[in-house]
Amino acid sequence: MKILVVNGPNLNLLGTREPDIYGSLTYDGLCSDLVEFGKTLDVEISTFQSNIEGELINAIHKAYFENSAQVTILAL
Repeated sequence: MKILVVNGPNLNLLGTREPDIYGSLTYDGLCSDLVEFGKTLDVEISTFQSNIEGELINAIHKAYFENSAQVTILAL
């Protein structure tokens, strides 16, 4: 199974904005953790983040048309 996790605006700031409140885990660290977790479940996880709505939609469409029978899209 393949899972695409799509993240929108400002998540690229994880770990940099008020880490005492929101924690110090960066977006790259979060993505790495997700990919590694997927491996334990025999699931291929890929991530995409953009602050631009059109890029998010394009990523979803691309995943759908390239892998329509295999991909699950999670938009967070």
